[in-house]
Amino acid sequence: MGTEVRRNALTAVWRQLPFFVWLIALWMLLWGQFTLLAFVTGLVIAVFVTTVFRLPPVELSGRLNPWWLIVFVVQFAFALVKGSLVVAWQVLDVRRQPGVAVVAVPLVTDDDLIMAHVGVTASLIPGSLVLDADRDRRILYLHVIGASTDAEVERQRHMVQQWEERLVRAVGSHAQLEAVREARARRAHGADARDAAKGEAS
Repeated sequence: MGTEVRRNALTAVWRQLPFFVWLIALWMLLWGQFTLLAFVTGLVIAVFVTTVFRLPPVELSGRLNPWWLIVFVVQFAFALVKGSLVVAWQVLDVRRQPGVAVVAVPLVTDDDLIMAHVGVTASLIPGSLVLDADRDRRILYLHVIGASTDAEVERQRHMVQQWEERLVRAVGSHAQLEAVREARARRAHGADARDAAKGEAS
């Protein structure tokens, strides 16, 4: 019985390890420091949060695609730099005020962890901030700088949906992966239909 208990405990720890590592990475991202001190303090915070607050166990998909995880990290780093430069230019450009909008972004996957990660990712990129999350309908509401036209709003919505797709490709389940592929195909079909309608109108 003792061996079985230890085995179950090790299995539970192993299944929660990616979530534990993500908490440390999130702490370092929030502080903008990738140092030993930031790692140690993130480790302490992760232990404190998961131990004291007794969070319910997070059911992970058990799937990890290293290639798409690297793609996500690289594209996220690029988006951080690009977002910082864009926001800085919007502040310095006194000729016009950047438009702002609240953008509703419907997500595809019915998963709290993916939804939380998408929201954190979108909020960390300069220029956008999650205001609210409708958990039942799977909708994120973002305050976005630089979105004054319908086309810019739609572009921002599409960008957030792309982050969801990248996360699912990296760590989502096979069912979630199939769902985002189908959603992408539907969006592409809708875009083609709109382009055809515009061509007929012109």
